[in-house]
Amino acid sequence: MSVLTGLSAFPITPANEYGEVCIENLCSLIERIIVAGVASIGLLGSTGTYMYLNYSERKKAIEAAHQQIKGRVPLIVGVSALRTDDAVKFAQEAKSLGASIGLLAPVSYTALTQDEVFEHYASVAKYSQLPICIYDNPGTTHFNFSDALIARLSRVSGIVGIKNALPADSNLEQHILKQRASVPAEFSCGYSGDWKCSEALLKGADVWYSVLGGVFPELCVSLTRASERKDIELAHKLNGILQPVWSLFQRHGSLRVVYEILNQLSLSDAVLPRPFLPLDKSISAEIAAAIRAISGATGRE
Repeated sequence: MSVLTGLSAFPITPANEYGEVCIENLCSLIERIIVAGVASIGLLGSTGTYMYLNYSERKKAIEAAHQQIKGRVPLIVGVSALRTDDAVKFAQEAKSLGASIGLLAPVSYTALTQDEVFEHYASVAKYSQLPICIYDNPGTTHFNFSDALIARLSRVSGIVGIKNALPADSNLEQHILKQRASVPAEFSCGYSGDWKCSEALLKGADVWYSVLGGVFPELCVSLTRASERKDIELAHKLNGILQPVWSLFQRHGSLRVVYEILNQLSLSDAVLPRPFLPLDKSISAEIAAAIRAISGATGRE
């Protein structure tokens, strides 16, 4: 059975202004997520600012996460790099440190071709022997996977699933059905883009790869479970409670908003890596209002 199911929660990788990971804070965030009942933890994703951490800090974060998790849930680790040999090295290291899955994005400086990305993924899967999940994130990588490339990669040994971006036309049902028709039955199809992921689960997606799951894990677990059992009324209600955060994510970027939420909740005092700048006071006030609204509606978190 695939480990790529349900809610995969992605915490930040708390670090100081010099990019040094705060292990104690990372472990406290991870423990809070595990206790909420998530299906897996995603470390060193975009929310985990993996591209802003050097090799030693990445390794330190994986070691700490593995020790904190103690096998209770699968650990998905971002292994992306500009060079294929570096991505292989990251994936090998992640496997040796306890990762269950490697999350691989086609990051680049010069635009990549479809064939170059195929060879990149096939090489990382082959030489690392770590199961690989495709990370489709065109807003960040500026690479667009063709349907043919995804179908081709889904048949490569060791490539086990995809973390989809939301489709440009927002037709999730059509996107899921089309993708499922072109990949093996055991290939996991999941989505990021928190504000639409409940709908994706309702339409039959396997996984919600969640930024907010790393912040409000209990509420996101409840939303995931309602969506998986097709309790449409409850899913819509819970998704509606989170609408103020979805709006903030869409306007200001989830990374910036998540850092501010965690700081306001006194769950972290991490600083965004430069060149990111703190949000201005008016946006911070909106975030505070969103937190109050969620707390008032749920009586928790």
